[in-house]
Amino acid sequence: MLGYPAHFGQMECLKLAASPKFVDKRLGYLGIMLLIDEKTKVLTLVTNSLKNDLNHHNMYIVGLALCTLGNVSSSEMARDLCSEVEKLLGSTNTYIRKKAALAALRIVRRVPELHENFVSKSKSLLNDRSHGVLVTGITLITEMCQQHPENIQLFRKAVPLLVRHLKNLVSAGFSPEHDVTGVTDPFLQVKILRLIRILAKNDQEASDAMNDILAQVATNTESTKNVGNAILYETVLTIMEIQSEAGLRVLAVNILGKFLSNRDNNIRYVALETLNKTVGMETQAVQRHRNIILDCLRDGDISIRRRALELSFALINEGNVRVLTRELLAFLEVADSEFKQSMTYKISLAAEKFAPNKRWHIDTLLRMLKLAGNFIREEVLAGFIRLVAQTSELHQYTVQKLYASLKRDISQEGLVLASVWVIGEFGDILTSSGSFEDENVTMEATETSIVGLLESILLGPYVNQLTRAYVLTAIMKLSSRLHESSVQTKIKEILQYHTKSMEVEIQQRAVEYMNMFSLDDIRPAVLERMPIPEGNTIVQTGNNESDELTSGRTSRREGPSDRDLLLDLMGVGTASSNGVREVHEASSHVSETVHVQKTQNTDLLADLFGSNSSPQQSSPPPSTNKNNVLLDLLGDMSGGESKPTAPYSSSNSGLDSLATLGQTLPSAQASLLSGSGLQANSTPASPQGHETYSKNGLIVSLSPSRDRTNEAIINIQVNFYNQGSQGIVSGLQFQAAVPKSQKLQLAAISNSRVDPGGAEKQLMRIFNPQQVNNGTR
Repeated sequence: MLGYPAHFGQMECLKLAASPKFVDKRLGYLGIMLLIDEKTKVLTLVTNSLKNDLNHHNMYIVGLALCTLGNVSSSEMARDLCSEVEKLLGSTNTYIRKKAALAALRIVRRVPELHENFVSKSKSLLNDRSHGVLVTGITLITEMCQQHPENIQLFRKAVPLLVRHLKNLVSAGFSPEHDVTGVTDPFLQVKILRLIRILAKNDQEASDAMNDILAQVATNTESTKNVGNAILYETVLTIMEIQSEAGLRVLAVNILGKFLSNRDNNIRYVALETLNKTVGMETQAVQRHRNIILDCLRDGDISIRRRALELSFALINEGNVRVLTRELLAFLEVADSEFKQSMTYKISLAAEKFAPNKRWHIDTLLRMLKLAGNFIREEVLAGFIRLVAQTSELHQYTVQKLYASLKRDISQEGLVLASVWVIGEFGDILTSSGSFEDENVTMEATETSIVGLLESILLGPYVNQLTRAYVLTAIMKLSSRLHESSVQTKIKEILQYHTKSMEVEIQQRAVEYMNMFSLDDIRPAVLERMPIPEGNTIVQTGNNESDELTSGRTSRREGPSDRDLLLDLMGVGTASSNGVREVHEASSHVSETVHVQKTQNTDLLADLFGSNSSPQQSSPPPSTNKNNVLLDLLGDMSGGESKPTAPYSSSNSGLDSLATLGQTLPSAQASLLSGSGLQANSTPASPQGHETYSKNGLIVSLSPSRDRTNEAIINIQVNFYNQGSQGIVSGLQFQAAVPKSQKLQLAAISNSRVDPGGAEKQLMRIFNPQQVNNGTR
């Protein structure tokens, strides 16, 4: 009905199907197949009519019921009518057996566990002389073997029978009833080939039984017509799937080679796709068709070019690497942009794996950089640089080639980056080698021309930040390798110009390089040649991804210590090692430590974010461990006698302990801790809370408390107190941030204006579902 509602006709179709007349039944079942599907509730009402008609004495009415069951049967209907269909599979009528096999196929697909009901009856279908019954029976058996591999062993005994059927079809003469463009029943031949491919897989005895007939089919079937090509394609798949003889596999590859010469793009595509799957099994046989495969690279169909390209890379080995690489580089020059990046990567892999010598390897990669330098992956460029650095005997040859290539073309980014790096490292070799010849052109690289070439790259239209960074580094390296005064002056001019660059990275490099000119005693040593890289090869890089991921996960687990995070929370320096070092240096001047109960480093943070604190001991000894630097900070750091702090009871939360410890910080420590970012003030803070900020007359303190309804929530009240030394504080804003694993809710401040002597408040809530001991910034 083309999408229009058809519910109005469903009941009428049911009435027609229940009619005793054949004409009415035919129309009713046709309407049911068109207007109702297995999800329609009305379909349940059809079951009774189908059951009655399946037992009808008229074979055509039985055929209508079986046809309807095979098209719209649901799982419930399949269970209800399974026994009727099983009985009809043994019917003496060929027409009914054929229809019953198709209905059984639908039942097996909808309710796979019912397949056991049809195993015995389906075996008898293989002995039928009717081609229609054979086709449907083989289809049913194939479906049962695919869904339930345990059935393969049951049907494997039928392999000789299937081979005999196939042999009769191949050797039979002209049969008008089954002939399709000169081929006898190609549909049955294809079905038999698919079934024996399943039955003979991983079974040597069954494979041996069908070797002869497969060879006969492969040699006697016409390949000039599409029907014959379909049979040949199934034959090739069967030969490659079973444990066939070596000669038979070569015959299968030759058939695919003939397909490549076909004018039909579909047949050529199928051949290339199949050869890609079989090249690992019969490499030598596929190599014989190398020229035809390379011709497919120039095909007008992009899908054929893509498959031919994949197959060409799969064919590369030590013996043909020169020829195939040359052809692939020729195709790279005219290839579509979407192919170039993957091609450059695969060419690099092939050259690294099968290169006959280093010079050929360098020439190949250099040619690739010239043709597709804008499509080079980072690891390919790194691999080329590593190859050059490791091949010391070819340094002069390589730097000359790259210099000449760079003078001709600066539009390929990969070529520019590789050339600039090599020239920066081996520029002295380039100038000392004198004149050289490249592509029948004599060139000479002078110090002035080298620097001028690098400057032209900076002024060119293709330059970007990465290229500028490479060029500036190369120029700086050349400052220790080239000695003409005019060249040194030019280098300084280029660097000086980029000290005002809008790009921070470039500006920083230029400024640092300019400062190095004042350090002539160490500059030559700093600008020495890079040591030979010892990184992984390109081939190995892909295999180390899991290791990198593992190491990445490990490194992410390692973060700042709990002490660092807590110090960062209090504003003492940062959570980095530098901030901790400053705090530790400050605490080293303390004469005596504060006597408090012994706690673990994580206790304060654990309490802060809602986890249980560890049990405390009653009378611990004084602690001098560097991990207790926080206690040193909060004690008497003026150098006099240390004042003992009253031990807090285990019933108090860690937040109260933090507030108590914070209040013990004397004002005399302000000058000592000013460099660490913790400002102390002689003015007493508010009675509650921990003072976190005191500057310009404004004091900010935090009063944390655990939420009573949810232990994972911490309520922190932010108190703002204006001492009045700077007058009215207006436009006050407070911001906070927490790690991604937590959630922060920040309420509005009571008033953004704080009068002298006045105080305002703001509430923030931290939700820490994972109870992670992290600091809040």
